[in-house]
Amino acid sequence: MLSQPYEEVICYKGAHIYKYEGGGVAGTSGLSFRLVDGDRGRISLDEVKANINPDDIHFPKTSVIALENTVNKGGGSYYSLEDIADIASFSRSNGLKMHLDGARFFNALVETKDNASDYGRFFDTISICLSKGLGAPVGSLLVGKREYINAARRVRKFMGGGMRQAGYLAAAGIYALENNIDRLIHDHTRARVLGDILIQRPWVSKVHPVETNIVIIKLSTGYTVNEMLDLMQKKGIQAVPFGADEIRLVTHLDFDDYQLDQGVEIIKSIK
Repeated sequence: MLSQPYEEVICYKGAHIYKYEGGGVAGTSGLSFRLVDGDRGRISLDEVKANINPDDIHFPKTSVIALENTVNKGGGSYYSLEDIADIASFSRSNGLKMHLDGARFFNALVETKDNASDYGRFFDTISICLSKGLGAPVGSLLVGKREYINAARRVRKFMGGGMRQAGYLAAAGIYALENNIDRLIHDHTRARVLGDILIQRPWVSKVHPVETNIVIIKLSTGYTVNEMLDLMQKKGIQAVPFGADEIRLVTHLDFDDYQLDQGVEIIKSIK
């Protein structure tokens, strides 16, 4: 849709589309990645400018800028609309396409207070997940011009087609969009409470800034990641490994204030 085989996508080095999709972009689209450091996953206009390949047959043609909002590996960090606008303006003037991996798109919006429709001015395609903070049982959306959506449907068909009789799932997604966006701010508040408690524990050396619903902690000496995860699970806290010495916790629709209080007491009990 936005590119051709043998071209290149610029994105954050920890972007979900690069790190957690099993090499799918290379396999299904024949594309390579140009990876940049970013600021907690948010790539800058200067990084984009510095990583566009010259018009030389020895290099893949740069074709797409892919942003992630919020950034999973950035601990739920999010972009300002002004920064996105600057990148989009430069990209358009240089014939590049823009894609937004908006898996936690609405988590960003409840913090920035931006209008969702404003993003359509800056991106050619936007993906939105309904089954994370919005609480739908399953489902994602792809937003874009009709020509891109038609092309995406064709790709979906040759990769196995769509789901039949999916009305019940669609209804759940519609309910999530109509009812579960504003409540995301409560997830963020609870995540910050967890972050404030965790940084006080002797087995935590760092808590990444908690901006939305993701809490990433760095362990100090004393516990390995697996040891801490096992201990947390035995006490009733589910978390995931996020690196050699890091653990990720996420607040969500099914995590309420009562469970938050329980979680705080469990964290305090771990010596």
